[in-house]
Amino acid sequence: MNPSTSDLPVAQVKAELFKAMGHPARIRVLETLSEGERTVGEIASLVDLEMSTLSQQLAVLRRAGVVTTRRQGNSIHYALRDERMSQLLAVARQIIVSSLRDSREMLESLDGRP
Repeated sequence: MNPSTSDLPVAQVKAELFKAMGHPARIRVLETLSEGERTVGEIASLVDLEMSTLSQQLAVLRRAGVVTTRRQGNSIHYALRDERMSQLLAVARQIIVSSLRDSREMLESLDGRP
């Protein structure tokens, strides 16, 4: 079944969302924000990134509308724009774990191990 022409903009928006998530550092930032709002300094220490690298990654996520910011004094706080992002990350993890289990089982059967 071919997607209708009206579905193409939706597909493009989805592709842009996944593109914004398409870097390991950004995934780590999103996983950290899944636990709740964080300051830039907190994020930097939790994901072990240089501040310049973190700023670049946060800018990509901000432009994509994946995270929100608020200023409190001298601190900038980041949060997920939509809490369902946490669910998306959790499902992605489940898919990866399932795939790895399947691969392990296949390897064990090929290797003759029970």
